[in-house]
Amino acid sequence: MHYQTQYSPPLHPLRSAGKSLLLLLLFVANLPFCLGQADKKKALFIIVDGIPADVIEKITKPNLDAIARKGGYTRAYVGGQKGTYSQTPTISAVGYNSLLTGTWVNKHNVWDNTIKAPNYQYWTLFRFFEEQYPDKKTAVFSTWLDNRTKLLGEGLAATNNLHLDYAIDGLELDTIRFPHDKESGYIHQIDEKVTNEAALYIQNAGPDLSWIYLEYTDDMGHRYGDSEPFYRAIRLMDDQIGRIWKAVDYRQKTFGEDWQVFVTTDHGRSADTGKNHGGQSDRERNTWMVTNAGKLNDHFRKDVPGIVDIMPTLARHLNMSIPKEQAFEVDGIPLTGNLSLTQPTISKEGSRITLSWTPMNPAGNVKVWVSTTNLFEEGQKDQYLLLADVPVKAGRAVIDVARSPTGFYKIVLEGRYNSLNKWLIE
Repeated sequence: MHYQTQYSPPLHPLRSAGKSLLLLLLFVANLPFCLGQADKKKALFIIVDGIPADVIEKITKPNLDAIARKGGYTRAYVGGQKGTYSQTPTISAVGYNSLLTGTWVNKHNVWDNTIKAPNYQYWTLFRFFEEQYPDKKTAVFSTWLDNRTKLLGEGLAATNNLHLDYAIDGLELDTIRFPHDKESGYIHQIDEKVTNEAALYIQNAGPDLSWIYLEYTDDMGHRYGDSEPFYRAIRLMDDQIGRIWKAVDYRQKTFGEDWQVFVTTDHGRSADTGKNHGGQSDRERNTWMVTNAGKLNDHFRKDVPGIVDIMPTLARHLNMSIPKEQAFEVDGIPLTGNLSLTQPTISKEGSRITLSWTPMNPAGNVKVWVSTTNLFEEGQKDQYLLLADVPVKAGRAVIDVARSPTGFYKIVLEGRYNSLNKWLIE
């Protein structure tokens, strides 16, 4: 286990007004606490492993449904754009990193669960948050140690020595307390420990950004496929979600905090038996999201969002500012609030590239930026040229790239409320 900080219990309200001097002294003494409460936006995302959309929709899940009633439920997808440069394996760690970075595998470079060489040039949500708000609190509760040490890259020079404030993980390595059994019962027991510790810490400390990961559902899926043991594991997971949601609800009601919660999965399962995943079948790619978020937009309600969309959504909720050159790399689209455009398409004929998009808010223009390099992945800057500036409501633009013939174009459509990026590889 990995413990980092202790929380401070909430202050009790004053029982009487008292004298002005006493109030002033109390205010000064508690100034750090008061400042910490000034910004009450909190974010939590939960990944429950390996549950396809068709299964979650038929299982009784009162706690997930309770969260959805506050915000919404939608089908979603993993796996990038099928048959293109961003096609992404439907494998666990790959999906986690797509959520964490808001990018597909062609950028973050986590291709399987060995997590050999993540490209840390594509920052995770946690790194953006810690860099911008070093005094705010982050926490991870996970049934897999690699989520913190490899995906987030805590303590590595490549992540600027990212430091989380609190974590419960690594219990899968403790074979004394959690002896490994053939039926993976120990994974359920670890999930239980992770759940209870997360609920307790959230209730008492209210970290600003938290990630919870639960594994048991995937273990049962691999072992039994589409059958009652798998469905039972999902019902157990829903009970765990209920404990976490109760802690969040307590924070909201007691401290008036504004919590945005997303629950999702990292991949679906094979269509034949449900025991496998990793490919690009519809069932392996079809996932889902549950959230309590308000101001859900049409991208959430009418499109099929991707797992990469959660990262920019949480960033928007937390008032995070992502630098322009890094925002140009994010593949996700916020699921809340205003959007300028979605659903980009790209085609090339001769020296002319035709771009189209779905206008969402007609205000403002779309700037079309083009780079013929991908130096960003090496930690360098790409040189972008502004080749068009057209009203967003036009829904299309045509640019001429005759002066920069190349086999690679990195194109960014920058609107007032969001940006989209596409690659064209010839």
